[in-house]
Amino acid sequence: MKFIVDAQLPPGLCRWLRERGHEAEHVGAPPGKPPTDRWIADQAERDSAVLISKDDDFVGLRLPDRFPFLWLRCGNVSNRALSEWLRERWPEIEQRLTAGERMIELNQGPTTDAPG
Repeated sequence: MKFIVDAQLPPGLCRWLRERGHEAEHVGAPPGKPPTDRWIADQAERDSAVLISKDDDFVGLRLPDRFPFLWLRCGNVSNRALSEWLRERWPEIEQRLTAGERMIELNQGPTTDAPG
């Protein structure tokens, strides 16, 4: 699978995904400009990639089902905590994406996974 990791998530998440056999790139910007959410959404659609972000703006920007979206609702966490949080959930996330699910919302706390 191919992933695009949004700017507010650490670039190390790309390395973590690559270690699991996936393609992953951190959000890049068009030359001379910071990336906008619309530009990032267009990039995900163009690259047929799963976008991983904490930004709720992508919930609307992905419509009508332009690209798969993994929405992390975890607040500010360390790289280590993020890796551990995802590692526990990754087999199910992979399974759901492979099965064609296009919107996955992961919540930190007692309810760790809400269908999308």
